[in-house]
Amino acid sequence: MCTGKCARCVGLSLITLSLVCIVANALLLVPNGETSWTNTNHLSLQVWLMGGFIGGGLMMLRSVFSSAFGVLGAIYCLSVSGVGLRNGPRCLMNGKWGYHFEDTAGAYLVNRTLWDRCEAPPRVVPWNVTLFSLLVAASCLEIVLCGIQLVNGTIGVFCGDCRKKQDSTH
Repeated sequence: MCTGKCARCVGLSLITLSLVCIVANALLLVPNGETSWTNTNHLSLQVWLMGGFIGGGLMMLRSVFSSAFGVLGAIYCLSVSGVGLRNGPRCLMNGKWGYHFEDTAGAYLVNRTLWDRCEAPPRVVPWNVTLFSLLVAASCLEIVLCGIQLVNGTIGVFCGDCRKKQDSTH
Protein backbone atom coordinates (compact mmCIF):
# COMPACT_ATOMS: atom_id res chain seq x y z
CA MET A 1 0.00 0.00 0.00
CA CYS A 2 1.42 3.40 -0.88
CA THR A 3 1.93 6.09 1.75
CA GLY A 4 -1.02 8.19 0.56
CA LYS A 5 -3.50 5.32 0.72
CA CYS A 6 -2.13 4.20 4.08
CA ALA A 7 -2.47 7.72 5.49
CA ARG A 8 -6.07 7.89 4.30
CA CYS A 9 -6.97 4.51 5.79
CA VAL A 10 -5.29 5.25 9.13
CA GLY A 11 -6.78 8.76 9.23
CA LEU A 12 -10.33 7.49 8.72
CA SER A 13 -9.79 4.86 11.42
CA LEU A 14 -8.49 7.50 13.84
CA ILE A 15 -11.49 9.75 13.21
CA THR A 16 -13.85 6.87 13.95
CA LEU A 17 -11.99 5.95 17.13
CA SER A 18 -11.91 9.57 18.28
CA LEU A 19 -15.69 9.80 17.93
CA VAL A 20 -16.07 6.57 19.94
CA CYS A 21 -13.90 8.08 22.70
CA ILE A 22 -15.89 11.32 22.78
CA VAL A 23 -19.21 9.47 23.05
CA ALA A 24 -17.87 7.08 25.72
CA ASN A 25 -16.60 10.00 27.81
CA ALA A 26 -19.92 11.81 27.43
CA LEU A 27 -21.72 8.69 28.66
CA LEU A 28 -19.44 8.51 31.71
CA LEU A 29 -20.85 11.90 32.74
CA VAL A 30 -24.33 10.39 33.06
CA PRO A 31 -24.06 7.15 35.08
CA ASN A 32 -26.75 4.70 34.05
CA GLY A 33 -28.04 7.33 31.65
CA GLU A 34 -29.29 9.50 34.52
CA THR A 35 -28.34 13.18 34.60
CA SER A 36 -29.18 13.56 38.30
CA TRP A 37 -25.64 12.51 39.28
CA THR A 38 -23.87 15.03 37.04
CA ASN A 39 -24.78 18.13 39.08
CA THR A 40 -23.22 16.76 42.26
CA ASN A 41 -19.72 15.84 43.35
CA HIS A 42 -20.42 12.13 42.85
CA LEU A 43 -18.48 11.45 39.65
CA SER A 44 -14.90 10.21 39.79
CA LEU A 45 -11.96 12.47 39.06
CA GLN A 46 -11.10 10.38 36.00
CA VAL A 47 -14.51 11.14 34.50
CA TRP A 48 -13.92 14.89 35.01
CA LEU A 49 -10.39 14.70 33.56
CA MET A 50 -12.10 13.95 30.21
CA GLY A 51 -9.46 11.52 28.97
CA GLY A 52 -11.76 10.21 26.26
CA PHE A 53 -13.01 13.63 25.19
CA ILE A 54 -9.70 15.50 25.26
CA GLY A 55 -7.06 12.81 24.76
CA GLY A 56 -8.82 10.15 22.74
CA GLY A 57 -11.14 12.58 20.99
CA LEU A 58 -10.06 16.17 20.31
CA MET A 59 -6.32 15.52 20.33
CA MET A 60 -6.84 12.51 18.07
CA LEU A 61 -8.87 14.55 15.56
CA ARG A 62 -5.93 16.94 15.57
CA SER A 63 -3.59 14.02 14.83
CA VAL A 64 -4.63 14.05 11.21
CA PHE A 65 -2.11 16.90 11.03
CA SER A 66 0.35 15.69 13.63
CA SER A 67 0.60 12.04 14.59
CA ALA A 68 2.96 12.80 17.44
CA PHE A 69 0.26 15.02 18.98
CA GLY A 70 -2.18 12.14 18.50
CA VAL A 71 0.12 9.72 20.33
CA LEU A 72 0.25 12.12 23.29
CA GLY A 73 -3.54 12.38 23.30
CA ALA A 74 -3.94 8.61 23.17
CA ILE A 75 -1.44 8.15 26.00
CA TYR A 76 -3.37 10.71 28.08
CA CYS A 77 -6.64 8.90 27.37
CA LEU A 78 -5.05 5.52 28.19
CA SER A 79 -3.57 6.83 31.45
CA VAL A 80 -6.73 8.50 32.73
CA SER A 81 -8.96 5.60 31.68
CA GLY A 82 -6.59 3.00 33.11
CA VAL A 83 -6.55 4.76 36.48
CA GLY A 84 -10.33 5.13 36.33
CA LEU A 85 -10.67 1.42 35.65
CA ARG A 86 -8.18 0.46 38.38
CA ASN A 87 -9.64 2.74 41.08
CA GLY A 88 -13.29 2.13 40.28
CA PRO A 89 -16.06 4.70 40.39
CA ARG A 90 -16.81 7.18 43.11
CA CYS A 91 -19.97 5.87 44.72
CA LEU A 92 -22.08 5.76 47.87
CA MET A 93 -21.33 2.75 50.05
CA ASN A 94 -22.46 2.36 53.67
CA GLY A 95 -23.58 6.00 53.71
CA LYS A 96 -20.19 7.31 52.61
CA TRP A 97 -19.11 8.65 49.21
CA GLY A 98 -15.68 7.61 48.02
CA TYR A 99 -13.46 5.44 45.86
CA HIS A 100 -14.27 2.23 47.71
CA PHE A 101 -12.47 -0.07 45.24
CA GLU A 102 -9.26 1.98 45.12
CA ASP A 103 -7.38 -0.29 47.51
CA THR A 104 -8.27 -3.47 45.62
CA ALA A 105 -5.69 -2.71 42.88
CA GLY A 106 -8.29 -3.57 40.27
CA ALA A 107 -9.29 -6.90 41.84
CA TYR A 108 -12.90 -5.66 42.05
CA LEU A 109 -13.05 -6.05 38.27
CA VAL A 110 -13.20 -9.85 38.52
CA ASN A 111 -15.35 -9.97 41.67
CA ARG A 112 -18.75 -8.84 40.48
CA THR A 113 -20.33 -9.49 43.87
CA LEU A 114 -18.57 -6.34 45.09
CA TRP A 115 -20.23 -4.25 42.40
CA ASP A 116 -23.63 -4.30 44.10
CA ARG A 117 -22.16 -2.71 47.23
CA CYS A 118 -22.28 0.69 45.50
CA GLU A 119 -25.67 2.05 46.49
CA ALA A 120 -25.60 5.12 44.23
CA PRO A 121 -25.45 5.99 41.40
CA PRO A 122 -27.31 2.82 40.45
CA ARG A 123 -25.27 0.32 38.39
CA VAL A 124 -22.34 2.75 38.28
CA VAL A 125 -19.69 0.00 38.47
CA PRO A 126 -20.65 -1.87 35.26
CA TRP A 127 -21.26 1.51 33.58
CA ASN A 128 -17.75 2.74 34.40
CA VAL A 129 -16.07 -0.61 33.74
CA THR A 130 -17.65 -0.87 30.30
CA LEU A 131 -16.92 2.69 29.22
CA PHE A 132 -13.41 2.95 30.69
CA SER A 133 -12.56 -0.44 29.12
CA LEU A 134 -13.78 0.89 25.77
CA LEU A 135 -11.59 3.98 26.22
CA VAL A 136 -8.55 1.86 27.13
CA ALA A 137 -9.03 -0.34 24.05
CA ALA A 138 -9.67 2.62 21.73
CA SER A 139 -6.66 4.56 23.00
CA CYS A 140 -4.40 1.51 22.57
CA LEU A 141 -5.58 1.23 18.95
CA GLU A 142 -5.01 4.95 18.49
CA ILE A 143 -1.43 4.65 19.76
CA VAL A 144 -0.76 1.86 17.25
CA LEU A 145 -2.42 3.73 14.38
CA CYS A 146 -0.63 6.99 15.17
CA GLY A 147 2.63 5.05 15.30
CA ILE A 148 1.86 3.63 11.86
CA GLN A 149 0.98 7.13 10.69
CA LEU A 150 4.32 8.47 12.00
CA VAL A 151 6.29 5.75 10.21
CA ASN A 152 4.20 6.17 7.07
CA GLY A 153 4.69 9.94 7.09
CA THR A 154 8.42 9.57 7.57
CA ILE A 155 8.61 7.13 4.66
CA GLY A 156 6.51 9.51 2.58
CA VAL A 157 8.84 12.41 3.33
CA PHE A 158 11.98 10.52 2.36
CA CYS A 159 10.65 8.29 -0.41
CA GLY A 160 7.75 10.32 -1.77
CA ASP A 161 4.14 9.36 -2.32
CA CYS A 162 3.69 6.38 -4.62
CA ARG A 163 0.38 7.60 -6.06
CA LYS A 164 0.55 8.05 -9.80
CA LYS A 165 0.04 11.56 -11.04
CA GLN A 166 -2.86 12.12 -13.38
CA ASP A 167 -1.88 12.43 -17.01
CA SER A 168 -2.28 16.08 -17.89
CA THR A 169 -3.48 15.25 -21.44
CA HIS A 170 -6.85 13.91 -20.29
